[in-house]
Amino acid sequence: MRNVVIGFLGTQLDMGRRRRWKPTPSLTMHDEFPVERLELLHDNRFNRLAHNVKREIEEISPETEVLLHTLDLEDPWDFQEVYGKLFDFARTYGFDEDRERYHVHLTTGTHVAQICWYLLTESRHVPARLIQTGPPRGENQPPTFDVIDLDLSRYNLLQQRFDQLAREYSDQLKGGIETRNPIYNALINRIELVAGNSNEPILLLGETGTGKTELAERIYNLKLDRRRVKGRLVHVNCATLNTPDAVATLFGQRRSYAGQAGSERGGLLREADGGVLFLDEVDELSPNVQSILLHAIETGRFYPLGSDHEVSSRFQIIAGANRDLRALTAEGRFRPDLLARLNMWSFALPPLRERREDIETNLAFELARAERDLGTQVGFNSDALDTYLRFARDPATQWPGNFRDFGGSVRRLCTLAPRGRITRAMIDEEIETLRRDWHSSSTDHDARLVASVLGSAVDDIDPFDLVQLAEVIRTCRRSSSLSAAGRSLFAQSRARKTTRNDADRLRKYLGKFDLDWDAVSAP
Repeated sequence: MRNVVIGFLGTQLDMGRRRRWKPTPSLTMHDEFPVERLELLHDNRFNRLAHNVKREIEEISPETEVLLHTLDLEDPWDFQEVYGKLFDFARTYGFDEDRERYHVHLTTGTHVAQICWYLLTESRHVPARLIQTGPPRGENQPPTFDVIDLDLSRYNLLQQRFDQLAREYSDQLKGGIETRNPIYNALINRIELVAGNSNEPILLLGETGTGKTELAERIYNLKLDRRRVKGRLVHVNCATLNTPDAVATLFGQRRSYAGQAGSERGGLLREADGGVLFLDEVDELSPNVQSILLHAIETGRFYPLGSDHEVSSRFQIIAGANRDLRALTAEGRFRPDLLARLNMWSFALPPLRERREDIETNLAFELARAERDLGTQVGFNSDALDTYLRFARDPATQWPGNFRDFGGSVRRLCTLAPRGRITRAMIDEEIETLRRDWHSSSTDHDARLVASVLGSAVDDIDPFDLVQLAEVIRTCRRSSSLSAAGRSLFAQSRARKTTRNDADRLRKYLGKFDLDWDAVSAP
């Protein structure tokens, strides 16, 4: 295989006979790399220098054929011009890879030319390897000569570093907790890609206590590490923005507004400039605030109260919601255009009851956090740990408050632990406390739900029927039709029935309480 080198004439480095090292002639001084042909590109203004270099190479290496190509560049620093002319040169060259090995000399030419050579070789428009030469490193040393390999598939260590960095970002989003739930892990991996590559709003959905606030803070830190933002994270609890001064809290207020001396405010949106605005419980925003906020999100401009001049603030959005925003939109309680703006990237966090394989690792995390806060080391007795994990993983344990209930439970145990040991008796007492609290909360919620349908007649319902009827109402409101609700409610028993008219079974059940589909399905 013949070695062919393509490169620019060095209009400075190749000039003058007294120069100790000239990059283009030095190409032919390496016995281990014989150059059969040198394709030398030059501007017509340097035609004389090109011919001098050709004669010099012929003296050094008579076996090297030197071909001169005129490539006039009006501006050798113009990327578009340089790339376009090199691209045209490559298209018309006629490479013969079966008989020749091609190389591109990077040492000569402007930095723009070097970048263009790289792009053309990396994309295989020029099927060549890159050569970098340099002056001798010492006396009686030959000029330096290095071949740059662009086959990235061979750089396993580089790929391992990229993979390690991706794992570190995912661990950062998980708070350092080694999660095993595949749904949650896939969700975190997708969030890592979105947060690191997009400035669009991120919407975090999920029940209360599923960790939306903590995840929003970790997303912000990831964006900060990836230089997607420079400003701070501003946390806005939208449930508190239903007061008369909500607009002033968000958008700011001038000192003269409503004659309130000394009451000037910058506003939370101004504080978020260059950073991230976290709209926690965005489903609690009032309609008038939704409207003003939408304009500020889309344009980055708004009027503080009492001001005739717009101010600007550019920020990224993370929003969190406990309720179904599409259902709220259908009910006219949430603006569809605001939902469309926030819903560019939507992620639903699974509740704790769907992540039972992560309970043990989260227990270790909560223990470590309690130890830091309390300043004392705490551990479980073995029988206590077995009992607590068995209870926590039991499908009957629903964890209605999710990680908020779980973290509170572990914190109580650590606080009350005598001499830093959690005993079996403490576990039994804690389990009883949790069950009692959940039952009381559930009973109150069920009673309110049934009362919303039956009114004062709820007082005539037995406790057993109250729980059952509340679950039926919840299922009906989640379902699109009476038949769909029946299929969900009778999923187990229907397999043993000869007839499967679930809608009729549900209709008869509701009839016992003088109810029908319209009465229970409407929110």
